[in-house]
Amino acid sequence: MNAGETQRRPWIVGVSGASGTPYAAAVLRALLDAGESVDLVVSRASRLTLLDETGISFRDAHWRDDLREWLARGADGKPNTFAGSEDTEGRLDRVRHWSAGDLAAGPSSGSYPCKGMLVVPASTACVAGVALGLSKDLLQRAASVTLKEGRKLVVAVRETPLNGQTLRHLVTLDDAGATVLPASPAFYAGATHIQDLVDFVAGRVLDAAGVPHTLYQRWKGELGGSRTT
Repeated sequence: MNAGETQRRPWIVGVSGASGTPYAAAVLRALLDAGESVDLVVSRASRLTLLDETGISFRDAHWRDDLREWLARGADGKPNTFAGSEDTEGRLDRVRHWSAGDLAAGPSSGSYPCKGMLVVPASTACVAGVALGLSKDLLQRAASVTLKEGRKLVVAVRETPLNGQTLRHLVTLDDAGATVLPASPAFYAGATHIQDLVDFVAGRVLDAAGVPHTLYQRWKGELGGSRTT
């Protein structure tokens, strides 16, 4: 391991099987725009959701090509919405992909250097697994490690309605120090497109992580201010 490698402290981004893969793409784009490094874990279930919502097959052997296509796609499903706006290949150099079945991966250990973890979107199955400490795959294991090490864990749960069992699991995560962040778009920021609503949720995730961004207009205490900007 070289000196540059030891200085790398990424955000781990876990993508579980809940609907909402555009939220994950928006968070990933914004992290890379902010100059952050990312360790990406895409669960088996989320690959089915990604295929259904975007038509993209996420493959371990071709993850870089698949991620490039995913990040270029808009929340409305249109391809190449974000393509070419930045140095795409340079940004992807700051992404490391770990297979969800690789329990020997770096993020499975507390000694692995990272800033924290963002689970976007988080399914109720993922919430339960982390709350109960099941560690059935790398995503759940990395989240459990994040909690035990006292690092920032943001769980963007995407489900409705929520039953009592899931609510109890969310309280367990809150008690353990995680930030429970429902994927709940707001409308005061002047949204005019589905991408605006997706970016609002992604922006709130990054707010919770302390990562700067310009994904949405912030409330300034003026009624209707977002419509006049």
